[in-house]
Amino acid sequence: MRKIKWGILSTANIAQTQVIPAIQRSAISEVEAIASSNGKAEAAAAELNIPRAYETYEELLQDPNIDAVYIPLPNSLHRKWVLEAARHGKHILCEKPAALTAGEVIEMKRYCEEQKVLFMEAFMYQFHPQHKRVKEIIASGEIGEVKLMKSSFSFYMEDRDTNIRMDRSLGGGSIYDVGCYCIHAMRTMLEAEPVNIHVRGKQDPDTGVDVSAVGYMEFDQGIQGVFDCSFEASFRNEYEVVGTKGRVFVPRAFRPDVSDGVGTITVESAGQQRIEQIEGDIYLAEIDHFSEAILEKKPLIYPAEKTIANMRVIDACYSSLEKNEKITLL
Repeated sequence: MRKIKWGILSTANIAQTQVIPAIQRSAISEVEAIASSNGKAEAAAAELNIPRAYETYEELLQDPNIDAVYIPLPNSLHRKWVLEAARHGKHILCEKPAALTAGEVIEMKRYCEEQKVLFMEAFMYQFHPQHKRVKEIIASGEIGEVKLMKSSFSFYMEDRDTNIRMDRSLGGGSIYDVGCYCIHAMRTMLEAEPVNIHVRGKQDPDTGVDVSAVGYMEFDQGIQGVFDCSFEASFRNEYEVVGTKGRVFVPRAFRPDVSDGVGTITVESAGQQRIEQIEGDIYLAEIDHFSEAILEKKPLIYPAEKTIANMRVIDACYSSLEKNEKITLL
């Protein structure tokens, strides 16, 4: 069986601890090379049993044996290296957020199509089967007509002085980093788009980076939405869907991997409560889906059009935060 050979642009922590091990667990993928701009590629390759290491990203992209690349670089560098990877004919899995604006993603999508390479933003959480189960519960009518969805993603950042998430020039900020999950989850689970949004937040006085934010949305089906994200609160990664007859609560929505891949769904309806647990390997499922799309020419479940739609909402969030007013999305 042919395997997709992957190249990794960066020795970022998420690459070393999550994505590379997932590729190595896959039956249809293998890590061929890793590149770094800080001299750490050789050490990472030795530790992770990767055949080749490059000291520049350009060298890796010139490797004819590599089919696809994973890009976990700082947010502000995504556009540049997606375009470079596409120019070299590599399929691309890029960490979220895929870019800093919807306009950048539109450009990236167009160029990837011209170069005939696949491009997908790496929202790994969506590959956990718990979300499909939540949609089934909603569709069954068990919680009635959906009226409200709330989502939260936060963690306490202890290394604010050195963390790149606090660097505005690199695309830092809580909305970009974790709020994007909340926005994506609401749009995905509701299968609806917000028509207006109002975001309030707290910005770091030294860097100008948003360290926390709360957003209020109204969706095109009349459903209300609320999200909050923060670098200043305890670890939460959850969403709740409230209907006329009950609610569904998912407390491990975005990082079930930190609980051994076990997702939990609490359903309350008709005065009763039940808890369902579902297992899933989100990083492996993401890698296998992307690799299968290359090998078998299957459509992606999360194509660039959906990334553009999500980035348009993020754009509106930052516009609302800056202007301190409600933004209408057309």
